[in-house]
Amino acid sequence: MYNIDKMKIVVLGSGSKGNSTYIDLGTKKILIDIGFNYKNIKEKLNEINVDPKEIDALLITHDHLDHTAGLKVFLNKVKPLLYITKEVEEYLLDEPYQKSVYLTDEMFLDDVLIKVIPTSHDAITSNGYLIETKNDSLVYITDTGYINQRYFTYLKDKTYYIIESNHDTEKLIKGPYPEYLQRRILSDKGHMSNELCAGYLSRLIGPNTKKIILAHLSEENNTESLALSTINEILKENLIEFNNITCASQRELTEVN
Repeated sequence: MYNIDKMKIVVLGSGSKGNSTYIDLGTKKILIDIGFNYKNIKEKLNEINVDPKEIDALLITHDHLDHTAGLKVFLNKVKPLLYITKEVEEYLLDEPYQKSVYLTDEMFLDDVLIKVIPTSHDAITSNGYLIETKNDSLVYITDTGYINQRYFTYLKDKTYYIIESNHDTEKLIKGPYPEYLQRRILSDKGHMSNELCAGYLSRLIGPNTKKIILAHLSEENNTESLALSTINEILKENLIEFNNITCASQRELTEVN
């Protein structure tokens, strides 16, 4: 059974230069994505007194390098369970990994529920995760152009949300990115804007929600202050009072709880 009162969640880094999040579930320790090399991951984990070899499972969202750069070396050194789609495994690895768990709609790691939430991104396959213990729940969704409302039933009123708030639309359109890249980011297979993120949060958060982390902020097309002000303004427009919102950083650890 669970031997922890609540999840311990630390975003090790979030952004176009690398993504990884650490979650202590009591009986198991996991990472979502590994977009940093082994040396950087080890340094980041050491900051919270965790040895990389304590990691029991690694969950991959999609194949892009900023989420998988350290995958091969980490698997070789640590040998965790690997939660991944077969398509992404075949693309990233030279041969099948002996401890792969291919994603299905629902899975269990001991008595922890891991529910896969398909996302929409220009990747081979792309997924977010809902992770639930007896007392806590985490919604982790980044790198998607939208969230399909068919999954709202599973995503409503969870304890923690780590959710993409990638760009300010006006800043993106007026910024330095070429038109083709702007179209990619704004498409259904791109990234969620501050405004879109806020709209989803307005429909999802509830009385049991304790904290929201805005993730994967663009360094060129967004700022923390802009993301936070947009989210707070739209929540207030929807008559929602919620003050515990912060932004994940590319370079510094962000503790969620």
